[in-house]
Amino acid sequence: MTSSRCSWTGVFPAVTTQFKDDGHFTLDLAATAKVIEGLVRDGVSGLIICGTVGEGCSLRSDEKLAVYEMAKSVSRGRVPVIGGVAEFTTPFAIETARAAQRIGLDGVMVMPALVYSAKPFETVAHYRAVAQAIDLPVMVYNNPPIYKIDVTPGMLADLADVENIVCFKESSGDTRRFIDLANLTGDRFTLFAGLDDVVLESIAVGAVGWVSGLSNVFPREGETLFRLARQGRYAEAMAIYRWFMPLLHLDARPDLVQCIKLCEHIAGRGSRLTRPPRLALSQTEEAGIAAMMKTALATRPHLPDVGLAIAA
Repeated sequence: MTSSRCSWTGVFPAVTTQFKDDGHFTLDLAATAKVIEGLVRDGVSGLIICGTVGEGCSLRSDEKLAVYEMAKSVSRGRVPVIGGVAEFTTPFAIETARAAQRIGLDGVMVMPALVYSAKPFETVAHYRAVAQAIDLPVMVYNNPPIYKIDVTPGMLADLADVENIVCFKESSGDTRRFIDLANLTGDRFTLFAGLDDVVLESIAVGAVGWVSGLSNVFPREGETLFRLARQGRYAEAMAIYRWFMPLLHLDARPDLVQCIKLCEHIAGRGSRLTRPPRLALSQTEEAGIAAMMKTALATRPHLPDVGLAIAA
């Protein structure tokens, strides 16, 4: 079986989409561009736009394509830009993926068809159809705790013949999946951690990339943690991981978008606004997260040298 040709590696924050506080939650492209520029400036390895944290399912098609175009323009080729494709039907997903290709994105991260609880063979057919409709590299995104459809290692093995399905983002929290997939398909797929609070464990068993929520808030800490682990410097990585863990747990909550955006707001990196049906956290929840952020900001760890350069 041939090896995947995907070259993606490192931390790819799932970028938040910014909205205006105008009573209508109007898309704020300028503010989203500022978020993207800040992440690239701080040295992240790539960007995921219009994913779960980017509220892709809350955007109209025209809004999503506007974010695609803006992200492509702002990134200026400095890092790969991967567009989220999370649609209700296979034809709609194909349409969105083709738009991403036309705009010039570097790849797409594709979810199973949403709302309908598909059978495994239907999910495999969905991925096959979307991938075969485009020439872009495809990242398969598995997040059964949130989306209730599980893309198993066996299902990925069934897709190994689709050449441009190159990457697997695993957000189930079960790091054994990486071993099972490698046993089935060798190095056919590039493996990405998709759940923040098992990233170190995921790297230890084969992940070479991390689609991260909380690296929106602390991008340099996230990238340093990731690189330390990839370099086998686990003692140094653990010091950052322990500091980061209370916040990383937020990525595993159903209201992760509200949590991450609140942290972003406290850190001065973005707005806390989410588009309904996502509503603001309760005062008690907000106070708890604010306390975690206060501690994190007051105790930011020393970051060892991992060759991390600030992008120009």
